[in-house]
Amino acid sequence: MSDWLILVEFPNDLAQHETPHKVLRVRDYLANPGLFTQRRPNILNLARSYGYQTQGYYASLLAEARGHRIAPTAQTMVELSRKTLYAQALPELNAALLRERADAASLPSALTIAFGRVDQPGLGRFGKLLFDWFRVPVLEVTLTKSGQAIERIRSLAPNALKGEARAFFLDALARHTQRGWSDRKEKAPARWSLAVLTDPSEDMPPSRPASLKRLATVAARMGVEVAPIGPNDLASLAEYDALFIRMTTAIDNVTYRFARRAEQEGMPVIDDTTSMIRCTNKVFLKELLELGGVPAPRTEVIDENQSLDGLMDRLGTPVVLKAPDGSFSRSVHKVSTEADLRVRAKQLFEDTALIIAQEYLPTSFDWRVGVLDGEALFACQYKMAKGHWQIIKHVEGGKSLEGGFASFDVADAPPAVIETALAAAKLIGRGLYGIDLKETPDGVYVIEINDNPNLESDVEGAVLKDKLWEAIIGWFARRLEARIGTPATLLVGKS
Repeated sequence: MSDWLILVEFPNDLAQHETPHKVLRVRDYLANPGLFTQRRPNILNLARSYGYQTQGYYASLLAEARGHRIAPTAQTMVELSRKTLYAQALPELNAALLRERADAASLPSALTIAFGRVDQPGLGRFGKLLFDWFRVPVLEVTLTKSGQAIERIRSLAPNALKGEARAFFLDALARHTQRGWSDRKEKAPARWSLAVLTDPSEDMPPSRPASLKRLATVAARMGVEVAPIGPNDLASLAEYDALFIRMTTAIDNVTYRFARRAEQEGMPVIDDTTSMIRCTNKVFLKELLELGGVPAPRTEVIDENQSLDGLMDRLGTPVVLKAPDGSFSRSVHKVSTEADLRVRAKQLFEDTALIIAQEYLPTSFDWRVGVLDGEALFACQYKMAKGHWQIIKHVEGGKSLEGGFASFDVADAPPAVIETALAAAKLIGRGLYGIDLKETPDGVYVIEINDNPNLESDVEGAVLKDKLWEAIIGWFARRLEARIGTPATLLVGKS
């Protein structure tokens, strides 16, 4: 588990017996720049004042210089010093407050928020959003006379909280500093923390819980703590060093917002927003592959006003129709007649202005090559579902049927498959991609480039075993170590 360090100005601001975490005076932290040189603690700055050039301000400023994680940051302190500096947050916060007022009791003129928890019931989402904007241990929000909007936001010194307010703060502190899902048998202290975003309600996640637990075990050996976070944990993202998204990505769901926030915090992230934008839209990929000279099936982009006449003459029969942003074989249809073509196209146009029409290349399996940081990581054959032309067959009731698989060492896969996959991934970036390819007598063709590809210990990792997860952790470790100038080989390579 990562260290937590709490800074106070005076010993009675937070007594050591009130928390299991290390309590240190601000002035001792300021005077000892060599503290925690081999670790990177989570620091909570509970200084009595965050004013410019106070001890509290310098503690956060120097923590950033030392490469430590700290809340609040010096930037947040400056932003909260004047309403004109935090005014950009007020429209979103006011809207959230109004949405939840119906669920809340009559509100006092001022609210206390500790680590995103509000001292009034019914305002949970508002509290999380506020902490998302301003990661300050304790905030006071003063409302207008009508109670319909925020008049002022300011930080509160925890030492000023008494009675029930003090108990509320201590409970919020304890909850905030709790961590779960770590391999507790590992005795080596974690050097980095990796947040893994999952959605337990997702039917077809890119990694099953068992595979993610294996990831956590391997990561612990390499000095990296793995911690699960969910769709509602955006406010706590900055507590971690890096983000690994294991939810199905989309531009219009929470995964993009998590990736964007990680980039704003300077955190290494898989998948990054650029990769998401480029991979999740097949219209973009069609032109990217053409411009990059990477072989792909004959493809046309069609708008709803365009005639479908002659399409099957140009692409052959049958034709594959796709929505631009479908995933897991959804919104993909094989049509064999002009009538079916028009019906399916009309259905797809209900949700999108453009659709994809693609040449049908029948094969008994698709190749999937995993590419990480420009290098081939794994190679698998995904076989077609029984009695179906795709690797996944969606049936009534929301269920799905999948074909089998065969995993290969990259060196044993056809060179043309690997070379084509690497050429396609190079067009996207240096992250993690799953390249889907068809191997035909006429050559190898790229079908799709996927961000956020499936990673399972018993499928994609069937040949690599733990080296699959070591490669993923190594990607993060190299970028994190580069930030402080320490060779990543100190972590990568441990087994």
